[in-house]
Amino acid sequence: MRAVVQRVTRGRVTVGGAVVGEIGQGYVVLLGVAKEDDGAAADYMAEKIAGLRVFEDEDGKMNRSIQEAGGAILAVSQFTLYGDVRRGRRPGFDRAGRPEQAEPLYERFVARLRAMGIQVETGRFQTHMEVELVNDGPVTILVDSERGF
Repeated sequence: MRAVVQRVTRGRVTVGGAVVGEIGQGYVVLLGVAKEDDGAAADYMAEKIAGLRVFEDEDGKMNRSIQEAGGAILAVSQFTLYGDVRRGRRPGFDRAGRPEQAEPLYERFVARLRAMGIQVETGRFQTHMEVELVNDGPVTILVDSERGF
C-alpha cells in the first residue's frame, strides 16, 4: 500500500456537487492498494499513520500524533498512486490492485483507524471525486507498506 498523508486545517470530498466527507484539522490520506497487498498491509498502514508524530506540541515541535491532537482523517482511495511512468508518457497501472481486492482493504484500513477512536470520513470508492484541502505547514509524508517507510 502507498499513502500520501497531508496534515490539513480542513479537507472535503465532493461527488457530483454533494459533500460526501469533510473534516477540520487532521490528515487527508490518499491511499493506493497494490496487487500484492493483504490485510496485514492495511493494518500496518493504519497503525503507522495513526502513530505519526507530525502535530506540534506546546514547544512548537512535531511531537504529537493525530489522536493526541484531536484530529480527524479524510481517507480517499486513489489507485493512481501506483501509476508507473518509467516508460513513455502514459502511466501504466499494472501494480494497482483490482477494485474487488482494493475496496475491502481500503475499508479494513478505515475500520482499523476507527477502532483506534479516530474520526474517519471517506470519499466514495471507484467514483470521480473532487478533493479540496488546506495543507497545514505544508506537511506531506509518504508511507509505503512495502518499503516500510
